[in-house]
Amino acid sequence: MADISIWQLLIIALIVIVLFGTKKLSGIGSDLGTAIQGFKKSLKEEPATGNSSHDNNVVVTESHSDTTKDINKV
Repeated sequence: MADISIWQLLIIALIVIVLFGTKKLSGIGSDLGTAIQGFKKSLKEEPATGNSSHDNNVVVTESHSDTTKDINKV
């Protein structure tokens, strides 16, 4: 297995910056950071609500052919 050196990583980073541009990459980073913060916040809030998500889940089992028939009716 080949190891990737720091120079190869820098070249890959440079190519990504040239392809996407710094503006788009900063927007992607900002969106990713916001999504991670929202995810962490929802994990912290779940136990505080007292409702178990397992109590509200409904399991529906049906064959693939039944689902296809239902989709075709719509």
